[in-house]
Amino acid sequence: MADEEYNDDFGYEDEPVEPEIEEGAEEEIENNNEDMGVDPIEADDKGEQEVAERPRKTSKFMTKYERARILGTRALQISMNAPVMVELEGETDPLEIAMKELRERKIPFTIRRYLPDGSYEDWGVDELIVEDSWKRQVGH
Repeated sequence: MADEEYNDDFGYEDEPVEPEIEEGAEEEIENNNEDMGVDPIEADDKGEQEVAERPRKTSKFMTKYERARILGTRALQISMNAPVMVELEGETDPLEIAMKELRERKIPFTIRRYLPDGSYEDWGVDELIVEDSWKRQVGH
């Protein structure tokens, strides 16, 4: 009884079978992209430009939560020997170095802010304004 229903392939019955790729098929796919005359990278760039052209809905001010995450993440990277983006003047503490990078707007991060409708906005750290009370904390 149960042996008749047993399936050796360990898959589900309603799962589609994946086609096997033959040798040379990858070359055909690459050649098809060339025949179309459109570079996929160019298409991606156009999509990014459309997003950047829309007016932004969120504030241009960095929140204290974004600041904390950026400083913590960048300090961790620096402690793991990531290249430092500012000139060091005797600083050895990774958090102090990260604060100096934030003060000089040299942190190479992008903040993605999600909106209630499921869309998002990307802000570069260099685009955001750090509030005055925070500037005192980072040494401004």
